[in-house]
Amino acid sequence: MIDARDIAAILLAAGGSRRFGADDKLLAPLGGEPLALHAARCVVELAPGRRIAVCRDGDGPLARRLSALDFEIVVNPDPEAGLSQSLARGIAQAARGTEAAALVCLADMPFVGVAHLRSLLARFDAADAPAVASTDGAARMPPALFARSLFAALQEARGDRGARTLLADAVLVEAGDGELADIDRPEDLEG
Repeated sequence: MIDARDIAAILLAAGGSRRFGADDKLLAPLGGEPLALHAARCVVELAPGRRIAVCRDGDGPLARRLSALDFEIVVNPDPEAGLSQSLARGIAQAARGTEAAALVCLADMPFVGVAHLRSLLARFDAADAPAVASTDGAARMPPALFARSLFAALQEARGDRGARTLLADAVLVEAGDGELADIDRPEDLEG
């Protein structure tokens, strides 16, 4: 188990949203507020030691909203290089601090609740469970928690694979039905 104050929460919010169309999906309205703010508010409620958001730019509408929620903004100017580049930038920022682990969340997963994030923290053990991932019963996925000992490996990942190799050995915490759904297309907002 790890205390939330001992982690850096990283919100990956720099994706290209190719399947969503021309609009920025992270700013698309869901329940009266931009999609990305649902995941951001969950992170805020968790109260981690640090909040880091990886965005496409440092002063765009999303970055300004996240900054107002006390997220440190890290810029990934080339999101087309894949999720791994955003992950590496976020982990590099986390590594500059003293937190014992990093919780990686995706901004396009608005239904994850703080209880699930706390379950990940409860299952974490730096020696015996240095990687803890979410599952819907079929796949391993974010949100995921990684011990500081894995930061170097996380920064070496390439393309859209992200932390998939490290997730293969992760301890799994099952989420509630539909909690791990992500938004890829405009019709996903209607469900």
